[in-house]
Amino acid sequence: MLDVFDVTNGLSKSREAFGFGYPFLTFKEIFNSYFVPDELVNLANTTEAERKKCSIKRGDVFITRTSETFDELGITCVALKDYPNATFNGFTKRLRPNGKVKINPEYSSFYFKNASFRRQVLSLTNMTTRASLNNEMLERLTIVLPPMEKQKEIAKILVDCHNKIELNRQINQTLEQIAQAMFKSWFVDFEPTRAKIAAKEAGGDQAAIEQAAMCAISGKTSDQLNQSPPETLAQLKATAALFPDALVDSELGEIPEGWEVSEIGKEVDVVGGGTPSTANVEFWDGGQHHWTTPKDLSNLTDKILLETDRKITDAGLAKISSGLLPQNTVLMSSRAPVGYLAIAKIPVAINQGYIAMKCEKILSPEYVVQWAESVMDEIKQRSSGTTFAEISKTNFRLIRVLVPSKDLIQAYTKDTSKFYETITSLLLENLTLVSMRDSLLPRLLSGGTIFGVNDE
Repeated sequence: MLDVFDVTNGLSKSREAFGFGYPFLTFKEIFNSYFVPDELVNLANTTEAERKKCSIKRGDVFITRTSETFDELGITCVALKDYPNATFNGFTKRLRPNGKVKINPEYSSFYFKNASFRRQVLSLTNMTTRASLNNEMLERLTIVLPPMEKQKEIAKILVDCHNKIELNRQINQTLEQIAQAMFKSWFVDFEPTRAKIAAKEAGGDQAAIEQAAMCAISGKTSDQLNQSPPETLAQLKATAALFPDALVDSELGEIPEGWEVSEIGKEVDVVGGGTPSTANVEFWDGGQHHWTTPKDLSNLTDKILLETDRKITDAGLAKISSGLLPQNTVLMSSRAPVGYLAIAKIPVAINQGYIAMKCEKILSPEYVVQWAESVMDEIKQRSSGTTFAEISKTNFRLIRVLVPSKDLIQAYTKDTSKFYETITSLLLENLTLVSMRDSLLPRLLSGGTIFGVNDE
């Protein structure tokens, strides 16, 4: 592979050199991206010589060269444009095409992400105190380079697939942000109630008070509201009527009148899980039940769990006291680290690193997952431990939760459940697209040659 690329190590600088200066490509950005982000928001104080040596240009391939685990080694991303004055992280190497052969940057990105290349990397790496990838290993790696026109054709197909995946992710992030913003507005900041109070104190009649709440709920002005379709206005009016027009004191501070303060353990069924002996193949081989550890949540970009890394058998499931939890159980990692959140959209068993919340009373899964997000600071403060922080089920059950009226919870759930249905649907589509994208390259690479030979 070094017949195709020149290799340069990145910059290793002291902590004091970051936060100001010139654009800087981080290890995290390389690890999480197919392509170098369009804008580099991190800064480093670099010299002119450093910027010249460690520059970033279109076609550069960045590869992680050292890590504490093999999984993080040899991960790549590719620059699709020049980045003036930018430099890159010292835990990575830059592979810059040397011009001896033609290589399409988009093609190279997908090639280096493909499973066959990853297997090459992992077969060569070594572990001392950290996993490492040196130039001698890079020299032994091979790359398939079809003619340039073929590279461009392959890249076009894979980029289109990749862009659809990214679009779906962006839609999901927007929907999640809306659900979170609605929860904060309604159940943390009490904006519709405060709008009613302000309108009432200003001498407004009932219509004006309702109008104020409708504006708070919709984020629109009165003039904008008046241009809304009648059915939209009717729904907003019905929702606005569910909010009280007064605040009262409580142990959580001021809350809307008529709402209750309870403990989360009284409103949902809080359970934990376990790990059947991994030495007993009867518990694992041929498993048909999803079984999850917090690692399954660590890479989720949305609060939805659709698949797990491992499955257990009936015999394994029998060893877990909480059994198979139903769909729409809210999962929260209780240690290492505390705070990953997801709604399970599959029946699932859990290990001991979780607190699971079965929502079988007034509070819905959509409400509970956003509530947990909103009180995460308190959840972490209640955690303890010497080796790593952990929150016990006992301590968790005692956390105070605000319980609005049943009708208002249902109104919130009606809207947000549609968001999560869309998120789930797009996640399922992405699973198919990712599988298709990752399997396409080997099928498209007919007629390619193993480099060192030549492309055309």
